[in-house]
Amino acid sequence: MADFNKEELLNDLKDWHKMIRKYQVPNTTKAVIQIINSYGLFIGLWVLQFILFKYSIVWSILIGAVNGLILGRIFIIQHDCGHKSFTKSRKANDIIGTISSYFTFIPYKYWATGHDFHHAHNGQLEYSGVGDVECLTTEEYAKLGWKAKIRYRIYRNPFYLFTIGGLIYVTIYNRFAFMRQGSFEKVWKSVRWSNLFYAILYIVAGYFIGYKEFIALQLINLFFFGTYALWFFYIQHQYEAAYKSTQDNWNYVVSALKGSTYYDLPFFLHWLSGNIGYHHIHHLSPTIPNYNLKACNREYPVFEKYTNKITLWESFKCVFANLWDEQEQKMISFREYRKYKKPLLKAKK
Repeated sequence: MADFNKEELLNDLKDWHKMIRKYQVPNTTKAVIQIINSYGLFIGLWVLQFILFKYSIVWSILIGAVNGLILGRIFIIQHDCGHKSFTKSRKANDIIGTISSYFTFIPYKYWATGHDFHHAHNGQLEYSGVGDVECLTTEEYAKLGWKAKIRYRIYRNPFYLFTIGGLIYVTIYNRFAFMRQGSFEKVWKSVRWSNLFYAILYIVAGYFIGYKEFIALQLINLFFFGTYALWFFYIQHQYEAAYKSTQDNWNYVVSALKGSTYYDLPFFLHWLSGNIGYHHIHHLSPTIPNYNLKACNREYPVFEKYTNKITLWESFKCVFANLWDEQEQKMISFREYRKYKKPLLKAKK
């Protein structure tokens, strides 16, 4: 991990609650505008896809590549509603978040509970797979049998994770409530009701629109949405200079700033992704609505001073961040593990 002074960081951010306070206030006008342009653009492109589907599946796929990003923007609305930050009204947040989930195919309450858990444990090695891409330490990986190692290698392979892996995550993984203890106890049954509603919705929509066209277009859009979603999940916390720690040494502020990236994207990509690239600000305070993240980051350069800022081009290198090396305090690739770490671990035995 890149060197930084923990005490200096905490001292510079000792008043972070005061610094972000005004940005935590939801703005109804901004929320309504975001709903209109996000849903309006998605539905408009979906109709265009449907019209063109009869003439050219290629054009439907190309438009789907864009519409998947718009669906990601709708997901950020759902995400903010889960944090109760999108509007001032808790009831309105739940209604908007639930409606958004009908588009994203991701259950609202259960996913929000898991995401809150992720925020409370970001960077803690004991919970690396909850609400984030699973990450093993070099020691954990070394202890796996050959079948488990193959599974993990496939799971972390970009040609799986950012293709069919995204579609599986959206369409299959989210159909199950794997976590049922603690904070999940009250919400896991809601996944059943969500699945039932999705089934009814798809049956009705398919009846009026045509099952072939509707299912095909949904799979196209959900494929691209899943790919983009997992890419952002990955980039936000999987990179060489990440911050990861056991619970006993973990610090919330450090994990927010050093354990989350500032994804420095072009303006239009920040817009399409609902400003989630300002992930360091979001993890510091998930109650800041997405439309206020950019202004908060701009006003306080100290946030950018300590976070891990990466460009779009630099982010592609992150696919080689596969394992956490506790000794070196950084993420390493499978190649580095095989060349440098594996011999050392064998020598310890």
